[in-house]
Amino acid sequence: MSYSISDLAREFDLTTRAIRFYEDLGLLQPARTGPMGRSRVYSARDRTRLKLTLRAKRLGLSLTEAKDIIDTYDSPRDTGAQLHKFLDVLARHRAQIEAQLADLQANLDEIKTHQREARTLLARVDAQSATAAGNATAKPARKAPARRAGVAA
Repeated sequence: MSYSISDLAREFDLTTRAIRFYEDLGLLQPARTGPMGRSRVYSARDRTRLKLTLRAKRLGLSLTEAKDIIDTYDSPRDTGAQLHKFLDVLARHRAQIEAQLADLQANLDEIKTHQREARTLLARVDAQSATAAGNATAKPARKAPARRAGVAA
């Protein structure tokens, strides 16, 4: 089966420029047809490589890492060595993601602390405002009548 650049762009929701970029990186190797080889014809292999490249990107791998992994599966080398390389790349990437996750968790914990402190301060401000408002609306205390000189009570 063969695909045009537009077919792949539509199927994978990519721009044709992105597909040409992947081609420039050596991830895809379409056949050239037409006058001066201007038309690209992508094979089922190219489609699979594109699908694997996008999957690797979703995992957070760089395009270079994706290419290295995909290329190892294209080669007739020992499958065990290929799997070891794949596991090494995944282990490095997992360690990086776990470190990022720890940083994010620390940020979330800090945000929770600031929220708790802000709520406590706001409760104090609200309580002070309520007390001040209550005092302003209360009737003033009545003064005792002044005593006149010489008048017995």
